[in-house]
Amino acid sequence: MAQGRGSAMVATVFLCMLIIVLHSEMAHAATYTVGDSGGWTFNVAGWPKGKQFRAGDTLVFNYSPAAHNLVAVNKVGYNTCTTPRGSRVYKTGKDQIKLVKGQNFFICSIAGHCQSGMKVAVTAI
Repeated sequence: MAQGRGSAMVATVFLCMLIIVLHSEMAHAATYTVGDSGGWTFNVAGWPKGKQFRAGDTLVFNYSPAAHNLVAVNKVGYNTCTTPRGSRVYKTGKDQIKLVKGQNFFICSIAGHCQSGMKVAVTAI
C-alpha cells in the first residue's frame, strides 16, 4: 500500500512540474504592434531592429483595410514584393500573427506599397 502512495506522489509532483513549465513558456510570449503607434504602413522594414523575437510571440498589424492588406510570404515574395501562390492574405485591419521559429516575412500586396517599404521581416528564435 505504501508503494501506491509513493507512485501517486511522484505522479503529482511530475504533473505540477509540467504545469509550471507550460505556464512559464506561455508567460514568455510577447505581443508586438508592428510599426508601434504608427501601425502597419510605409517604411516599417526597419521596425524589428533592436528587438528580439521568439517563436510564439504575436505580431499585431493595425491598418486601414480600405487602404492596405497583409500577406504572409516567403523570402522570395518578400525580396521581390510578389505574392506567391498559396500565400495567406489578411484584410481585417487588426490582424494578429503568431511567429514561427526562423524567418517570418510580411508584405502589403496593394500595387506599389511593398516597393515603398510596406514590408517587414522578423526572425524568431
